[in-house]
Amino acid sequence: MPRMLSIFSVILTLSAISGCSQLEKVFKSEDSGSQIGVPALEDESKQTTIWDALNRDLSQTPVKVNRYIWQAALEVLDFMPIETIDPFSGVIVMGYGVPPGGDKAYRATVYVSEPALDARTLRVAVATRAGAASPQTMRTLEDAILSRARQLRELDGQF
Repeated sequence: MPRMLSIFSVILTLSAISGCSQLEKVFKSEDSGSQIGVPALEDESKQTTIWDALNRDLSQTPVKVNRYIWQAALEVLDFMPIETIDPFSGVIVMGYGVPPGGDKAYRATVYVSEPALDARTLRVAVATRAGAASPQTMRTLEDAILSRARQLRELDGQF
């Protein structure tokens, strides 16, 4: 009986070790132009478990938002407190705040969809405590953010 138990444990251990080879991370070599030690998956579509998605190296994921629009949105809407900010998805959620010289409290959600400095890149949704703000208010905020983004780009010296 003890011999049967040891054989079973050896078989169990070998099968567990052979299954681990599927979980190994593939490292790119210097020949491929990337750094050694940076884990990479051979094909992103071959991710089969939640652990494959969670264990990938997120520091290598590029931020795909325009930095001038991002900074301009934070500067223009600085009278509102930041509730949530995520540069990877391009979303800024601001809480209620009263603009200087105003009497209504507004909240805004800013979505920066691309790295281009373009009007199509920016979407702003504004609401008051009574409901959605007027389309003119949203358009005015979008124009102010885009104008400030262009100023920031010119100050940076990248025409």
